[in-house]
Parts: sequence; C-alpha cells; structure tokens
Amino acid sequence: MSTMTLSEKQVNRGITVISILIPVVVAVLFGVRLPDVEPLNFLPPIYAGINGLTAVLLLLAVWAIKNGKRQLHQRLMTTCIALSLVFLVMYVAYHMTSDSTPFGGEGWIKYLYYFILISHILLSIAIIPLVLHTYARAYMKNFEKHRKLARITFPVWLYVAVTGVIVYLMISPYYT
Repeated sequence: MSTMTLSEKQVNRGITVISILIPVVVAVLFGVRLPDVEPLNFLPPIYAGINGLTAVLLLLAVWAIKNGKRQLHQRLMTTCIALSLVFLVMYVAYHMTSDSTPFGGEGWIKYLYYFILISHILLSIAIIPLVLHTYARAYMKNFEKHRKLARITFPVWLYVAVTGVIVYLMISPYYT
C-alpha cells in the first residue's frame, strides 16, 4: 500500500474544496438575478456547442493517447477543462439574466427529457472531482492511477457533454 505525499494530500484537499464550492456557488448564483441587464438569450446555443466540442475533443484525446501522442492528449484534455470552465461561466451568466425555460413536451418525451436532464445534472456535479483527480494524477506523473481513474472519468464526462447537447436540443423549441 502506497503512502500519500504531503503535496498529494494538499492537492486532494484542494480538489475536495473545489468540488464542493463549484456546485454550491452555482446553486447560489441560480437564485441571483442581475438587475437592469438584458437577458443573455444568445448563450444557450453557444454553450451547447461548447459541450459538443468538448465531447469531440474527449474522443480525440482518447485516440491520441492510444496512438502514443501523449503531448497532444495532454493539450486536448487541458482544452476540455478550459471549455468546461467557459461553459460554466456562460451557463451561470445566462441563468442570472433569464428565467429557466419550462419543457413543453408531453407524454413519454417529457419523462425522457427529465431523465436525461436529471442524470446530466447529477453527473455534472460528480464529474468535477473525477476530472480534477484524473488530471492531478497525470500532472504528478502517477500514470498508473491516472489510467485507472480515467477509465471511469472518460465515459462519465462524455455522457455529461453529450447529454448537455441533447438537453439543449430538446428544450430549444420552448425558448421564448
């Protein structure tokens, strides 16, 4: 059994704090409305596109590492994290200036929409520590642990990215 170094413990503590803070701050900001600010109605297709681009880059990153292109893999993964941060800022900005759009579908499609939406939201919270731990393990050159965790992180992150696009496509006819 290996022992953790002080820096690993510090990184893990930081990841825990960030993984708690982000969902809490997002939840708090959801209740904040910016006064005298026009709704940022142009943002949803942009951040849906960012989710789509993230999904494509995640697939490319897996291809890169399987083909021995470690540096390309690292750049692609760093880009995916940056895109996720840009998505989050835009998503919060949109919801601070606009009311949530209710889904207008009926019947089985409504249940499908809410299943996808709820699983997307829950996994988008869970993916935060997964991504950060996976990235940190690679950064600290602990590639064995990185690979093991990446096998879990990758499909969850890909699901979150793809379902973000699906949720947008399903709700977009109901935007006002």
